[in-house]
Amino acid sequence: MASDASRARAGHEHPQPWHAPTSGRTQVAAALMIFGGVMALLEGISAASRDPVFVATRHYVFEFSLAGWGWVHIILGALLLFAGVAVLRGALWARYFGVTVAGLGAIANFLWLPYYPWWAMVLIAVNLLVVWALLTGVHHEADAARPA
Repeated sequence: MASDASRARAGHEHPQPWHAPTSGRTQVAAALMIFGGVMALLEGISAASRDPVFVATRHYVFEFSLAGWGWVHIILGALLLFAGVAVLRGALWARYFGVTVAGLGAIANFLWLPYYPWWAMVLIAVNLLVVWALLTGVHHEADAARPA
């Protein structure tokens, strides 16, 4: 029995490879954004309530009240969480918004280092990985959509 699987169909000589709205890198970035957003929210809530877990620093160049830093982390965490969910849903604008918010989160956690160093270093790494994954995920998808 002959099969037409070996014949090329009209209009399908160069089939486009299938890809989801997000690549694997972008999905990992979205998951890390959600994780980083939740961690920043918890960090912010803890700081805003003036939890004694944090180190009290004196004469720090970027001295800001602990409650003030808490609100900064709450806002950045909520925005990062929102962007992560939007990236999982396939919104292109959320990728660029996520890069911006994750970059700001890395800077905020760098300035947060004297208060809770290990937590800040972990979130700096997560935010920088998010920026890398979002920026390279877009190029990865563009290369996959290009015909061979």
